[in-house]
Amino acid sequence: MADLKVIAENLINGKAAEVQKLVEQAIKERVAPGKILNEGLIAGMDEVGRRFKANEFYVPEVLIAARAMDWGMKILEPELVKSGVKPVAKIAIGTVKGDLHDIGKNLVAMMLKGAGFQIVDLGIDVAPEKFVDAAKNQGCALVGLSALLTTTMPQMKNVVSAIKDAGLKTKVMIGGAPVTQSYCDEIKADGYAPDAASAVDLAKQLLKI
Repeated sequence: MADLKVIAENLINGKAAEVQKLVEQAIKERVAPGKILNEGLIAGMDEVGRRFKANEFYVPEVLIAARAMDWGMKILEPELVKSGVKPVAKIAIGTVKGDLHDIGKNLVAMMLKGAGFQIVDLGIDVAPEKFVDAAKNQGCALVGLSALLTTTMPQMKNVVSAIKDAGLKTKVMIGGAPVTQSYCDEIKADGYAPDAASAVDLAKQLLKI
């Protein structure tokens, strides 16, 4: 019988091929896709997030674990669709206009995906209108903004204003090296996360999940 804890352990250790093989095996053994997702992949990424927060894991380990999760998800996603398992919520994420950095954004996207969220990755140098469009037309309940430069941080305020001006109730969370909680309060964003693992907790909190 498929042991979902073993899937989680292999994911934590970044063994992508092993994770993929074990997910395939669990599907063949007719384990419910939602169970494989929650008790295998999400449980593994939760532990990766915990270790990252505790400084037991660093960015390279997180990226390797996220790659293993992606390999497992490639096999599992069609089964989740067939069985009607829906993502927790849809989140749009992007680096703000004028900023071309994406490592932090990608890390947050991977951690959120690992927690069961569906990610709409808008990329880098994203104008406020694109965030508004994702919130309005793609059903994103939350928008995540990243900035690595103090010169591009004011764009975060522009996005918050654009979303409010569009009459949307979409939540906005922000992060990035120069970003602080006081800046978040100043621009009236809904939340600030200092790192990728905290971003997952914040997203759940903002969406009351």
